[in-house]
Amino acid sequence: MYTQSFSVPDGDPAAAKSRVQPISASEAALQASFDQRIDADGRIEPQDWMPEAYRKTLVRQISQHAHSEIVGMLPEGNWISRAPSLKRKAILIAKVQDEGGHGLYLYSAAETLGVSRDQMLDALHTGKAKYSSIFNYPTLTWADVGVIGWLVDGAAIMNQIPLCRCSYGPYARAMVRVCKEESFHQRQGYEALLVMMQQGTVDQQAMVQDAVNRWWWKCLAMFGPPDADSPNSAQGMRWGIKRISNDDLRQKFVDATVPQAKVLGVTLPDPDLKWNESRGHYDYGAIDWDEFWATVNGNGPCNKERLSTRVKAWNEGAWVREAALAHQHKQQQRQHKEAA
Repeated sequence: MYTQSFSVPDGDPAAAKSRVQPISASEAALQASFDQRIDADGRIEPQDWMPEAYRKTLVRQISQHAHSEIVGMLPEGNWISRAPSLKRKAILIAKVQDEGGHGLYLYSAAETLGVSRDQMLDALHTGKAKYSSIFNYPTLTWADVGVIGWLVDGAAIMNQIPLCRCSYGPYARAMVRVCKEESFHQRQGYEALLVMMQQGTVDQQAMVQDAVNRWWWKCLAMFGPPDADSPNSAQGMRWGIKRISNDDLRQKFVDATVPQAKVLGVTLPDPDLKWNESRGHYDYGAIDWDEFWATVNGNGPCNKERLSTRVKAWNEGAWVREAALAHQHKQQQRQHKEAA
């Protein structure tokens, strides 16, 4: 759902740089065939040869995406028991369940690259792997749930639609379903805010505006660092993993969101936000990248809370996994006996 961390390497960036090794004639031929398919906008499948750097980039990106989905269940899941009506509760339960499903699709896609789910989750639980910084902020009011749907999921859709054309087949196919469900999430968030702004009390309208004020800049940062400060983006675009640059996606999001804010009747908290006739786009102010990097590096308001919650859930669910494996083993034994 949230792709800002895809260009952020896990662990030490310096250690992540691979050394260039000489390749054999057979490897050179495989590389040429791979490049030819990428240049033709073709798809790479799990059984196909691929450069190790391509595989590692995909493992990092897809696993970070999956981590973001399951960590992203937490801020909204906190409001399921406090939703203002049965209708809102049912919608929120469905949405949180969708996010868990997205994580499963994506872990499955990453597993086709030769990495196990246990390895990916261990990297998350030990703090080695990244996930989207947006989920390290608290949801203070019910309006936050609507704003997450409208702005956070809206930014996610902007990021994810190009991923449906990703050069790696399993990832691209997973994203088709994810994007359909994210579209529902964005619409339900916007509709919830519209009800509060058009039918709600003055206090409810103020609550919506406060939530917009707190989430707007964090959503702009979701698209990742400026292109000049995102060294991995160029290679990702060369491989067809990434289709549109960080800055271009961010601009598209701003241009699409400003008219929606006017319909809602909220003010986006940026005094520099204005239409630029010569560019044909909205100009916007400076993003606080210091806050972004501090949060990505584990120093956000809820980093420790989010991670500890995931670890606790994993540990407490061990008996379920063990029971499922035991059941699978019994079924296999039964099938062997019947076959004999």
